[in-house]
Amino acid sequence: MYDILIKNGKIIDGTGQAGFLADVAIKEDKIVKIGELHNEKGEIEIDANGKIVCPGFVDINNHSDTFWQIFLNPDLESLAYQGITTIVGGACGSSLAPLATPSAIESIQKWVELKNISFSWLTLQEFFDFLENKKFSVNFATLIGHENLRRGILKDELRAPNPKELRFIEKMLKDSMKAGALGISSGLIYTHARLATGEELLSLASIVKKYGGVYVTHIRDEAQEVVQSIEEAVKIGREAKMKLHISHLKVMGKKNWAKMDEALAYISRAREAGIDISFDVYPYTSTGSVLYAMFPSWVAEGGRKIMLHRLKDPIIRAKVITEMKKSGFEYKKIEIAASPLNKTLARRKITEIADSQNKSVEEAIIDVLIASEGRVITSMETLSEDNIRKAIIHPFSMIASNGAGYNLNHAKTGELVHPRSFGTFIKVLEKYVNQEKIITMEEAIRKMTAFPAEKFGIAKRGKLEKGYFADILVLDKNKIASPADKDRPYQYSRGIDYSFVNGKMVIQDGKYDGARDGRIIKRL
Repeated sequence: MYDILIKNGKIIDGTGQAGFLADVAIKEDKIVKIGELHNEKGEIEIDANGKIVCPGFVDINNHSDTFWQIFLNPDLESLAYQGITTIVGGACGSSLAPLATPSAIESIQKWVELKNISFSWLTLQEFFDFLENKKFSVNFATLIGHENLRRGILKDELRAPNPKELRFIEKMLKDSMKAGALGISSGLIYTHARLATGEELLSLASIVKKYGGVYVTHIRDEAQEVVQSIEEAVKIGREAKMKLHISHLKVMGKKNWAKMDEALAYISRAREAGIDISFDVYPYTSTGSVLYAMFPSWVAEGGRKIMLHRLKDPIIRAKVITEMKKSGFEYKKIEIAASPLNKTLARRKITEIADSQNKSVEEAIIDVLIASEGRVITSMETLSEDNIRKAIIHPFSMIASNGAGYNLNHAKTGELVHPRSFGTFIKVLEKYVNQEKIITMEEAIRKMTAFPAEKFGIAKRGKLEKGYFADILVLDKNKIASPADKDRPYQYSRGIDYSFVNGKMVIQDGKYDGARDGRIIKRL
């Protein structure tokens, strides 16, 4: 007798191949048989007649670690209801380990208030040891944040590391790769990584290459210089001869939207030239970013405290305002999503705040940042729906949320989280598979399962195959719905009837079951 027997379902195995009718048998944490098993028995039997049976979704761009949600809310319900069974943290240049010094944790202060967190590790191995005693509803793997490596050594100094410092950074990275990190991520848009040279990034990427890891980058510019930023990433991938992945590829600002065709064409040419390049995308036209990104880059040099000190200086403040007025930002599209002043600021447009205070938009941005001690997350309606379609159907794209796991109670904080945290994967199936039919169910699921698992070195997950871990979904195509939107993000996705993580039931009859059997995944 099997532990679990899923009968009569349409198997979509994650490879992109056409679906077929078969049964799936699970014993302990593994898939042990796929085929005609009608005469077999299971302790739990599920009739999947008329439904899809597929691998659990692999979210390779998830911030549940650096948003601290894996500790505040280890059930991560908004991920479970989407069918996500594995997440990869350490995205966009920030990870929770390694920390050369405790101050390196400041790389996440753009997203979470540090006074609300505590930690007891420095190395990645110590972090993994700590996590082994925790229980999550999903599997967890991590990249190493480039910003962590830098900040642990350089503190708030914005400069290139000297040879001795670079050797220490390289050693931390080597130790982390040996401990099981999947690769390294860079967030070149953020203050502490902006000055990183191509030589520095190539040096670190080359170390990751030796261990079979992946270089993942939040590119330097996602607007006017987006193509040049992709070129920079490709150069590192080419010279290091390694796997390259671009996080949440997008082109911001209507005046730049036409650049998406050039960006996608460049990626295709790089692939044809032998570069192992891929990218991920989420299906929303709004972005989430830090408010200080509206400033000229020099304003944030030296870190948050120095930035706030500058903004309080009347002479510097006037200079900042003058430069901001020349930037061309579409300020009317900026909405406050999160700050320490959530109850008074969340859901308000920055232009409305400025009007209510009889100030210019630039003045209002500065004052909001000062009042919020430099930590403000924004939502901006600045992407093209047509570009999203182009990215989703591109042969080298994957689906990833760039979000984090929450429950409905989080709404009480007043924080306006991005709907991608509740709906990314199901929205792709609902909108682009079921409604618009621009991509097949088989191909969409491949972009959510086998493709990311293989690229990121996540072994024996992402496919329905004998011997693979039993991360499995039973999906009702007719119930698929992703109601979360920008104004009402706290709504769970629908359509996942059953979800199993390592053979344990997480979703049962469409409801979160409370099981936390996720495991720490390490690169083998």
